[in-house]
Amino acid sequence: MDKVTGNAFDDYLAVIQSKRAGKSKNTKRQLGQAAISAFAPVDVKAVQQRRRRLTQNQPVITPPFWGPRVIETPAKAIVPFINERSLFQFQWGFRKQGKSLEDFLGWARQELRPVMKRMLDLCEADQILKPQSIYGYWKAAGQGNDLILFEEDGATVAARFTLPRQPKEDGECIADFFRDIDDEQRDVIGLQVVTVGQRASEIARDWFEDNRYQDYLYLHGISVEMAEALAEHTHKRIRAELGFAAEDDRDMDKLLSQSYRGSRYSFGYPACPRVEDQDKLLALLGAERIGVTLSDESQLHPEQSTSAIVVLNPHAKYFSV
Repeated sequence: MDKVTGNAFDDYLAVIQSKRAGKSKNTKRQLGQAAISAFAPVDVKAVQQRRRRLTQNQPVITPPFWGPRVIETPAKAIVPFINERSLFQFQWGFRKQGKSLEDFLGWARQELRPVMKRMLDLCEADQILKPQSIYGYWKAAGQGNDLILFEEDGATVAARFTLPRQPKEDGECIADFFRDIDDEQRDVIGLQVVTVGQRASEIARDWFEDNRYQDYLYLHGISVEMAEALAEHTHKRIRAELGFAAEDDRDMDKLLSQSYRGSRYSFGYPACPRVEDQDKLLALLGAERIGVTLSDESQLHPEQSTSAIVVLNPHAKYFSV
């Protein structure tokens, strides 16, 4: 910033331009081109063949119930699912400062876990966090690039999501992890929305206004990660109810790195980028029952909330489009 705002800006700009001058440029790529082609019409027959290849050996799952269900989870049950690395490094901003990741995490367990425990104890004493979730099951099928959800009869359409496909031969698309709409049998999909409530944001704002900046940072970080941990906890519940808990890795760090069957996709990420699709998801779940709503910009409120679709096909892993 000194270089930009000071008297040496022209010299600084000349150095940057000289560094760029020798680099090759990709003239084939155009801004927005990949996004447009990802939603382009597809070869229906080719997609059907791909979908049947990915689903042909998968069992037809019968969930314990259809539709949504509200649950409240004690905060202590969620704590083991906290991603400590994400909390310490990305939320709280502690850096490795030359340490290896292993050494940093060893240091963090000694120095930062007590801080985490203090914040969790404070949250429990003052009832700052109120973990709640709604999850449920619907029948589902794929049609082209569309993922279609049905009511229990398997014929009445409950929602339709148009999803992107990787613009290449045999490209990935979430809709391919479900049996084709023309098949006799229907697959099952899980939906979930979780929150730790609005009070966390209100208390954090009060602390910020009282110049308690460190406590504000700690509370904001722990509440965000507790919401993520609740999403993991709810997702694990879904896998257990559907009979796939035995496939979960017993190592929590590996589990949090997607070492389980299928995937949990949140709208706004590359495989399902349309955040406005959350409106359909929240409507099916009845998310207002736990105080979760969608803003005009399609952002979840309260802030410490997440929503997702849960895909059980073992081929379903994260991918970019």
